[in-house]
Amino acid sequence: MPAIEVGRICVKLAGREAGEKCVIIEVIDDKFVEVVGTAVKNRRCNVKHLEPLEETMEVKSEDIEKIKKDFEAAVA
Repeated sequence: MPAIEVGRICVKLAGREAGEKCVIIEVIDDKFVEVVGTAVKNRRCNVKHLEPLEETMEVKSEDIEKIKKDFEAAVA
């Protein structure tokens, strides 16, 4: 299974955004990460609710909108 790390693209498995792709922008601790995506709000997420994919992207910015644009380009 791919590592839980900043820049890892994941699919949400639980909640109202289940099935949507997102990217990890911050690892909070061993159980929680912060994620954002085109259809996923910027929020804290339990790692048990994520399916990490092989794909990664570079998270270069602190700006959420910039990260969303880079994410769209990465998954397109």
